[in-house]
Amino acid sequence: MITGGAGYIGSHVVRALVDGGARVVVFDDLSTGDPSRLPPQVPLVRGTVLDGAAVRQALRDHAVDGIVHIAAKKQVGESVERPLFYYRENLEGLRTVLEAAVATGVHRFVFSSSASVYGMPDLDLVTEQTPPAPMSPYGETKLAGEWLVRATGAAHGLATACLRYFNVAGAARPELADPGAFNLVPMVFQRLSRGQAPVIFGADYPTPDGTCVRDYIHIEDVAAAHLAAARRLTDDPQAALVLNIGRGEGVSVAEMVAIIQEVSGHTGVAPEVVPRRPGDPARVVASAEAITKELGWTATRDVRQMVTSAWEGWQRQHPS
Repeated sequence: MITGGAGYIGSHVVRALVDGGARVVVFDDLSTGDPSRLPPQVPLVRGTVLDGAAVRQALRDHAVDGIVHIAAKKQVGESVERPLFYYRENLEGLRTVLEAAVATGVHRFVFSSSASVYGMPDLDLVTEQTPPAPMSPYGETKLAGEWLVRATGAAHGLATACLRYFNVAGAARPELADPGAFNLVPMVFQRLSRGQAPVIFGADYPTPDGTCVRDYIHIEDVAAAHLAAARRLTDDPQAALVLNIGRGEGVSVAEMVAIIQEVSGHTGVAPEVVPRRPGDPARVVASAEAITKELGWTATRDVRQMVTSAWEGWQRQHPS
């Protein structure tokens, strides 16, 4: 069962698991998900992860033996404004799903975590041993969620994997593209499509071009990592993994904006540099050594492929 499977990330994970031979059911409240993203053979149970009875019923009805838990709220700024909402949705929702998993005999659990657990590490590469220091309620819920997943796995015999995503972009096909404008790539698309200059928050960081450096990862590579994690948990019932999902390569915001402009054909608009946003670290780039060692997974798609696929999706969603 994939919670949040009708969303941007979830729908890609659904297709990766289906293509990998898994029988899948999606559990989603459709607050941000869209049923049209799902393959026709995948059943959808509409419900909230806060409803333990509904989760247990879905697990029993579909004879589920593994869960990929993606359903969560994920906007950092909103989490600062609404911490109680984020702790309820993300932590209580996770606790409810884990409780249902234990009650129904589920043996495998993959948890969607985030690089936001690291905060502002002053390191060239962030490893899984880097001390976590989240800077938002969203990041806190992901870190506490990892603790809860590991503790439940140890106490009740679940094989677990917590996957820390870095900056996800791109689409497997245009209709699966990110419908929101909260991350860098769709935010720049939105401004360029309106004839506005892309915005860069701060150009005075201690980086080669003065803009923040991030690790961007294609959504298809993220989905492939989930499939690899699910297979590992099948083979290793004692697994308790915490792994980064990244390319291990840094790309500056200025470099990313230039690629976006080139791919979209909007090269004549100079970016507008505005003051830094509070809490933005200068550099956050993953070490991907552990996930390669543990799962045999490596990212295979580059930044241009991410942007090109995302642009095709943006054009489909915004034909005007």
